[in-house]
Amino acid sequence: MSIGASIFLIAVGAIVRYAFTFNIEGIDREALGLILMIAGAVGLAMSILYQLMWSNDRRKQEAYYEQQQHQQPPPAAPDDRTRRLR
Repeated sequence: MSIGASIFLIAVGAIVRYAFTFNIEGIDREALGLILMIAGAVGLAMSILYQLMWSNDRRKQEAYYEQQQHQQPPPAAPDDRTRRLR
């Protein structure tokens, strides 16, 4: 679930619980709103946790590639065929 969908569920749950005044037999409006808000909050927490884990992994990858770019190639060995003769 994305962050936007989670916030949407929280908003819909709050509207159902606090703003609507309808009554449907067999459905508790306040409980339905609370369930939607809890589902949205859990989804929001999971989405944020996933984003934090992904961004940390991304930083590690970028640091590794930067480190690899700044390293000098090893000097040519004496038997290396690509070594220039002087």
